[in-house]
Amino acid sequence: MLRISRCTVNPSMRAVFGVRCMSSAMAKATQGGVTSYWTQAEISEIYHTPLMELVHQAQLQHRRFHNPREVQLCTLLNIKTGGCSEDCGYCAQSSRYDTGVKAEKMVDIETVMAKARQARANGSTRFCMGAAWREMKGRKSAMKRIGEMVTRINDELGMETCVTLGMIDEAQARQLAAAGLTAYNHNIDTSREHYPNVITTRSFDDRLNTIKNVADAGIKVCTGGILGLGETEQDHVSFLHTLATMTPHPESLPINRLVPIKGTPVEATMATLVDQTRKLSFDAILRTIATARLIMPQSIVRLAAGRYTMKEPEQFLCFMAGCNAIFTGERMLTTMCSGWDEDKQMLEKWGMTPMAPAPAPPQQPVRQPVRRAPQPQPEAVVM
Repeated sequence: MLRISRCTVNPSMRAVFGVRCMSSAMAKATQGGVTSYWTQAEISEIYHTPLMELVHQAQLQHRRFHNPREVQLCTLLNIKTGGCSEDCGYCAQSSRYDTGVKAEKMVDIETVMAKARQARANGSTRFCMGAAWREMKGRKSAMKRIGEMVTRINDELGMETCVTLGMIDEAQARQLAAAGLTAYNHNIDTSREHYPNVITTRSFDDRLNTIKNVADAGIKVCTGGILGLGETEQDHVSFLHTLATMTPHPESLPINRLVPIKGTPVEATMATLVDQTRKLSFDAILRTIATARLIMPQSIVRLAAGRYTMKEPEQFLCFMAGCNAIFTGERMLTTMCSGWDEDKQMLEKWGMTPMAPAPAPPQQPVRQPVRRAPQPQPEAVVM
């Protein structure tokens, strides 16, 4: 049963317009300020709010913390394709699966700079670089070259930089921070409970440890997940709970819609799935985005891979629910991406503008480590 907070709506107006009192969890999200103290029960309560009210409250929350007209444009470049030793069941770049993706050497610095200039010329303010590695252990030369890429993009183009390189240790995180890295992406992918069904070569806690190393080095944390991996709505709640109980919340939270890649285990599983509770609905995408906006109001919520599969009205609803960033450009690692011209026309039609780059942080910033907030005892249920 929902825990009901004190309702200030006139009873006669509630009767006429069918207004429902706000649940205590929704009141906590919209009236209680930013917090990392969330229970799964509270997040579930918000997630299962009637969709019209949920999106409405998420849009109001978005306007409290962000300029609703601004959208961050990001471009992602695969600087090292294929050959990854991990068994992530959705990934085309795993060496374990026959997906047609061949292992390639890391792209040279000048090619990266040319791609970054192209992205900047088309309005992108954050340039992200991905490499298909399990971890950076023993890759000193590659770390040095990536550091040079980061520094040059920052200094020559004035863009924010983000990399996703797999697991990194504390020293490697400090090395990237010294190069001027804005953000590090390391997704948790799904809920802790569903995670072993998707990946076995890297634990859920391995991912959390890398996130901690990144935050301790003063780099902004970019972490989110993939919807459509055969998970349930309760997995969405658990996934959001892990993110929302980080202190501080992630700076940005990418939401990916699965793009099934032929040859991967997830694609084979989803092709034969008959359990409707494990098939991703657009309703579930909206609920996940809106709930993320409500419980992590300061985070940038980024519509990432799979956006090109959404019709324009669906993308519009995602922005109404609280998204304020997209990946745009030629490709997203190994999947398609909506193009710059197409996206600029769409955003202009909606009255939206690209977000300016965030101010550069002080050199070697000091930041509180990411930690899980202690959870409060369950509240009494009001019958």
